[in-house]
Amino acid sequence: MTETDILTPPFDTKVAIVVRDDLEAWQRLNVTAFLASGIAAEHPQLVGEPYADADGTPYLRLLGMPVLVFEGSKESLTAARERAVRRQLPVAVYTSDMFRTGHDAANRAVVAAVPGADLDLVGVAVHGPRNAVDKVVKGSVLHP
Repeated sequence: MTETDILTPPFDTKVAIVVRDDLEAWQRLNVTAFLASGIAAEHPQLVGEPYADADGTPYLRLLGMPVLVFEGSKESLTAARERAVRRQLPVAVYTSDMFRTGHDAANRAVVAAVPGADLDLVGVAVHGPRNAVDKVVKGSVLHP
């Protein structure tokens, strides 16, 4: 399979983001954006070619496959993180402590200070085989 095939439907893999159902709307959007950037950084082969409009104005490259966004309880996010780790899928996390920091190094520090099982997760993202990702997000529902 070539890198081009990866971005041609039907997709063999899936990107899923789960955000906590008790967040404010701005927080859900912020967490989703950060987690999607983690997927793109970890899997650059999932990023398509640059865009351009009919006038020739260039636009940035985007993830070349759908990103499914789910919502779930604090407990369902904890379970999703555990299932992703157990399946050895790369997982991006966003914790409630990260809302109180102002930069990337501080974000990493607040995550590093807490054991994985005790993270106060407000979002997780995974990319992997469709069936494995489905099992990771089990218990979450598509975000309305």
